[in-house]
Amino acid sequence: MKDSFYLFLLFAVLLFSACLCPKKSQGNKVLIGDLERLNAKNHLKGSILIFDFKNDKYYSNDFSWAKKGNLPASTFKIPNSIIALETGLIVSDSTVLKWDGEKRSMQIWEKDLSFKEAFQLSCVPCFQELARKTGTKRMKNYLEKFGYPGMVFDSSSIDKFWLEGKSRISQFEQIEFIKKFYFSELPVSKKTENIVKNIMLVEKTENYRFSGKTGWGVRDGRNNGWYVGFLEKKENVYFFATNVIPDKNLPINDFLFSRISATKDALRFLKLME
Repeated sequence: MKDSFYLFLLFAVLLFSACLCPKKSQGNKVLIGDLERLNAKNHLKGSILIFDFKNDKYYSNDFSWAKKGNLPASTFKIPNSIIALETGLIVSDSTVLKWDGEKRSMQIWEKDLSFKEAFQLSCVPCFQELARKTGTKRMKNYLEKFGYPGMVFDSSSIDKFWLEGKSRISQFEQIEFIKKFYFSELPVSKKTENIVKNIMLVEKTENYRFSGKTGWGVRDGRNNGWYVGFLEKKENVYFFATNVIPDKNLPINDFLFSRISATKDALRFLKLME
């Protein structure tokens, strides 16, 4: 009788402990065709994926697209930033990243930049240097601890694996990672978390805080764009991952803003960003 009681007690403890473990959201999926219209309005083709945390619900115009992997491009600056802070390569958002005087592909990168500026201006050479200083072993260890999937690299590609090569991440995986970061489920300090949330902040109003990071890669000769992040409101938080390609009528210089516009249009359509 006593043995049975202890077995029952052990089972109850194990069950309770399992409930406390963070789980991947299964999420109800709601297909919204009107989001396709918003993509078309912005001269884009692809998928907008939004996750309503409180109601455990995904919204998208194309769930199949959202499952496909693509190069993370500059959205990788989010985990790269976290790792740089955790390893002490960066100590605050005002840490200065020195320009070496070499010609860069964008003139706005040709100067000394604070860490916050480098992130928000998406300075590729700045974050390539941080990746080289992190090194292959530490980078792999951190990505494994973060559960950040699909990155393929070695010492020869440590500073470019998110921009070219075989690395892939899907929209669902992007949201899962950002959700873990947002809810302090990554093994990182609160200081790191606060700094990265600060540099990701794009817009703040009385009703919401909007944070995100763009990404732009080229795969098989085609431009592929990202916009990932989260929208905070008093009663809820919504995570988003947009992955799109430009149609032939979109001037390539407008691609940067069209990804952001399509994402915001979708949030407004769902009456989340008001």
